[in-house]
Amino acid sequence: MSIWWSLHLRREAASVPLARRLLMGTMETAGVDPDVSYELSVALTEACANAVEHGGGVGRGRPHGAPTGAYRVTAYLDGETCRIEVADSGPGFPGAEAPTASPDAENGRGMRLIEELADHVHFGNRSGRGGAVVSFDKILKWKDTPSLLLA
Repeated sequence: MSIWWSLHLRREAASVPLARRLLMGTMETAGVDPDVSYELSVALTEACANAVEHGGGVGRGRPHGAPTGAYRVTAYLDGETCRIEVADSGPGFPGAEAPTASPDAENGRGMRLIEELADHVHFGNRSGRGGAVVSFDKILKWKDTPSLLLA
């Protein structure tokens, strides 16, 4: 089975639940175990929230310094693995790595949570245009009776 989708979203808080719902619906339709779907949706939420908060500039003339720009979410379900990538157009990670937060830190806990929920995580910067990229993989487990069988 192979399913993929990509979203180009505004850097607004309202975009985060949209990406999460699309991922959850895809997982449900494909017959992925609900616990795995939930873990992936939490990791996606954290990555999207990071892109919304840090992924671009603040627009002049926009209310209350509202963020400008967009970010992209791409999800691939291929065989036994799901890979999710969230890319923004902000300044990127300092030193090309995501900041490591201590458990009591105010910022950076979302990145640590992604690391705990996924099997493989990569934090990096986009070459050329700038911006951060968070990608993570998880081995899928399936429900006993999948909702959709794809060849």
